[in-house]
Amino acid sequence: MPKTVDAIARDLDGVPRRRVLPQPDLAAVGPVVLVEQFGPAVIAPGHGLDLLPHPHIGLSEVSYVMEGALLHRDSLGHVQRLDVGAVNWVRAGSGIVHSERSPPDVRAAGHRQHLLHCWIAASRDAEDAPPAAAHWPADAVPRVVAPGIDLRLIAGRGFDCELHMPLDPPCAIAVLRLARLMRFEFRAEYAERAVYVMSGCVRISGQEFGPHGLARLDGVTGRTVFVDALEASELVLLAGDPIGERTVWWNFVASEPARVRAARTRWNADGFPHVRGDKERMPLPVK
Repeated sequence: MPKTVDAIARDLDGVPRRRVLPQPDLAAVGPVVLVEQFGPAVIAPGHGLDLLPHPHIGLSEVSYVMEGALLHRDSLGHVQRLDVGAVNWVRAGSGIVHSERSPPDVRAAGHRQHLLHCWIAASRDAEDAPPAAAHWPADAVPRVVAPGIDLRLIAGRGFDCELHMPLDPPCAIAVLRLARLMRFEFRAEYAERAVYVMSGCVRISGQEFGPHGLARLDGVTGRTVFVDALEASELVLLAGDPIGERTVWWNFVASEPARVRAARTRWNADGFPHVRGDKERMPLPVK
């Protein structure tokens, strides 16, 4: 039977922030070590999201915009706007710094904001890869559409499609919209799978899962799982093969704790590259 994990609710600039992964009893699904849902929320004119410049090592970050917009800046010199349906990918490798903020026009007008952030841990061989970034507008994101089913693959390979993103190790992350009473077949393409319910309600193996619940499909490895929508639902599908233990602290992911300690020291000493045109920086947590 699937196991339930509830997202941990927080708040960022007045926007609900729900951490799905990691959890005390679930560190990852395959190589996916972090999943966060921001919103949906209505943001008043003059306000917006401000994820100040912050560092990463040892991961790929995938950002997907469902409502609103986001302006990405990074230490490689990229300045990229993300509109609805767009995917942004950042490979931290040996170290990158980036910021994500509400664009000025959206901030001035007021808007609804809803977005998804995911981290994919690098393999041991790719931890020191050179940092990189790429962007896919909405019309370049792979999509599978059938009556009552709308799936968008926002990372990796799976569900009969591929987003050509240089991920190491491979995995699949998709956002799925199901109409009421529709069924989706979640095939076993990877060893580990999970379904996160952003909104709506679904039944999996006779068990119901409502908003902000993560269904861990631990006990159904090796076979297709049927996801039945009891009402119109928006889901995140996660799949990947296990990669071994990782240390996740703040914005750092590493195969060895010593790598995280070195990154902390480096950020404190202003040793990471800067984001051009963005003089602020996120402080290192006290703990």
